Amino acid sequence: MGSVVDIFLPLALAFMMVTVGLGLTVSDFARVVTRPKDVLTGLVLQIIVLPAVAFGLISVWPLSPEIAIGVLLIAIAPGGVTSNYLTALARGDVALSVSLTAVTSVLSVLTVPAILTFGYNFVFGDSLDQDISFARTAVGIFLIVTVPVLLGMAGRRFATHAANRIEPMAHNVSTVLFAVVLIGAIVQQRDNVVAYFADVGLVTLSLNVVMMALAFCVAMLLRTGLRQRISICLECGLQNGTLAIAVGVMAFGGGAYVIPAATYSLIMFATSLIFIGVSRRITADLS
Repeated sequence: MGSVVDIFLPLALAFMMVTVGLGLTVSDFARVVTRPKDVLTGLVLQIIVLPAVAFGLISVWPLSPEIAIGVLLIAIAPGGVTSNYLTALARGDVALSVSLTAVTSVLSVLTVPAILTFGYNFVFGDSLDQDISFARTAVGIFLIVTVPVLLGMAGRRFATHAANRIEPMAHNVSTVLFAVVLIGAIVQQRDNVVAYFADVGLVTLSLNVVMMALAFCVAMLLRTGLRQRISICLECGLQNGTLAIAVGVMAFGGGAYVIPAATYSLIMFATSLIFIGVSRRITADLS
């Protein structure tokens, strides 16, 4: 099982990030300059506020240290690979969603190891082991996230016709790979999964619902448009569970550390589908 995880998980995540890259262009990053308010609102909410909410929850919730770190792992992961598609279903601003996914995925090489290092010290009251260093985690994320995204973007730039033809199929394969990773994480802990779900189900649901509501309200207070609020809300609610599981395996060997990511990944689709139904009804009434 260990060899399957060590080999399959990084390859699956890398393929999924190539798929993200196939849907990106340089202009998706340029929106940080051309539409700064919407993009920066989403980035601050996802990179700063979401981990802060997670820290608040693990501070007051009676969780084991491993589960607490697992909750933090899902909070510091970038946007999920399906967020752009679900944003389209919700009638949100797909271009904004794509931009946020692009920027958070690239920045994750710095944000994930930095916040994880701080979080480990916060939870355990000790520094990360030398083997689980900032640099090692950053290099791992760079190789399985940043490089594949850049390769996908290069494919779209230099072989646009082929990329447009391949992208829909690649998204379908990514969905299957995500399901396999999720099932694998649950099966690996099958003897404890019911107990873990009882421990972590409510806190991960709380993280998801609180953050989506907070993102929507903050974006509304900052006077972003309805379609932009929908995008920001979904980006903050749909996390890259595969990356969270990969970092949990890479840094801690998996186990209880990956259970919150697996649980959250199931919950986030349920809450997102409810949100999409409400969003479609509201946007239909306004059109």
